[in-house]
Amino acid sequence: MRLLIVGTLKGQLTHATRIAMDRGAAVTNAETIEQAMAVMRAKGADLVMVDVVLSIRDIVTQFETERIRTPVVACGTGTDTRAAVAAIQSGAREYIPLPPDPELIAAVLEAVSRDTRAFVFRDEAMARVVRLAEQIARSDASILITGESGTGKEVIARFVHSKSNRRDKPFVSVNCAAIPDNLLESELFGHEKGAFTGAIARRVGKFEEATGGTLLLDEISEMDVRLQAKLLRALQERVIDRVGGGKPVPVDIRVIATSNRTLADEVRKGTFREDLFYRLNVVHLKIPPLRERTQDILELAHHFARKYAEANGVPQRPIAADARRMLLANPWRGNVRELENTVHRAVLLAIGPEIGPEALMTPEGESLGAGPRDAVSRAAETAEATARALVGRTVAEVERELILDTLDHCLGNRTHAAKILGISIRTLRNKLNEYTAEGLAVPAPGESRVAGL
Repeated sequence: MRLLIVGTLKGQLTHATRIAMDRGAAVTNAETIEQAMAVMRAKGADLVMVDVVLSIRDIVTQFETERIRTPVVACGTGTDTRAAVAAIQSGAREYIPLPPDPELIAAVLEAVSRDTRAFVFRDEAMARVVRLAEQIARSDASILITGESGTGKEVIARFVHSKSNRRDKPFVSVNCAAIPDNLLESELFGHEKGAFTGAIARRVGKFEEATGGTLLLDEISEMDVRLQAKLLRALQERVIDRVGGGKPVPVDIRVIATSNRTLADEVRKGTFREDLFYRLNVVHLKIPPLRERTQDILELAHHFARKYAEANGVPQRPIAADARRMLLANPWRGNVRELENTVHRAVLLAIGPEIGPEALMTPEGESLGAGPRDAVSRAAETAEATARALVGRTVAEVERELILDTLDHCLGNRTHAAKILGISIRTLRNKLNEYTAEGLAVPAPGESRVAGL
């Protein structure tokens, strides 16, 4: 937990700092708003506590302009009620009266810590998704969350649950792609004793486990069509049937489903029920890929760097400028999951005071910079080397090698080789007859000049 206190550290504000540090917070001080903005740009904070003698409105406005989403808490003397009201109206989340109450500061730190663990974002593209998620969180409407693998679909599902009226009840997640079809029905709906071989006792399914709370059906597009019909009934009637059971069981849940496919396309293919699609798609949250929300890349990278430094007991290091440029240039096909793994490795590999470019490695041990651009360069180099190898040779020699190599590739199939070469079968046969007359080995049908083929 990183706390930035803005104001002159005298008397009661110093006391508040000590309380926060005793509660485990890492505290930084800035005397002015300008200094505070410099700290936020350089290393950020999870919470900003500002003395009301400074302009709360100015710092909140600057945060909004630079899309910094760190909450601001105001503090001031307990008797100054007008300052407290003005601070809240200016955008402060809370007002902490001074002299500080240790339990109040602890509660504020814990609340902010929960929000920080829940979600990390900065880009406006993600902000739009989060605003919609917050808007519909308190309803019981089913939600469909789509996006590429690794974009954070489950994270936003948990965020919705944390903001809902069901937040004190269970959040239960089922990965539909990871469980075989013949077991998924029992996993979801439970079973009675003796329902099938190995069912030695009654088992409560995930629907019943989630009663009162939220059930996340992760990668629902992988669910068998037959099971989709049973799921549809559960959503419509709010009752389930255990496998082998004869009595419907009522359930009270909110369902959130995720998919990395476009379900409308799956409906057209016939692999997903149209009625279930409309039942789930009451609200659609589409998470953009990380490459389309570039302002989240560094925000997440800094978050993961702190997280894994703490988890692995290594010093927290800032990310060097060159490394930040590499992170921003990478396409992140694996999205947030790939970024997290990359930063985790970098935290462990980094040497020196910063996380430099040399610590940013792929799982195969290559530099993160060896991406598509380098692959193109390597292809160009290969093409150039091939061209150089042809210099000094006659056209007839190059043609002969091309024809015989193609015939090897086709295991002597003349028709196939002629199609690949773009010549007629008659021309190919004439060429092969010439090569045979010259004493060259020409592969017969089903054979190759290469040993073992």
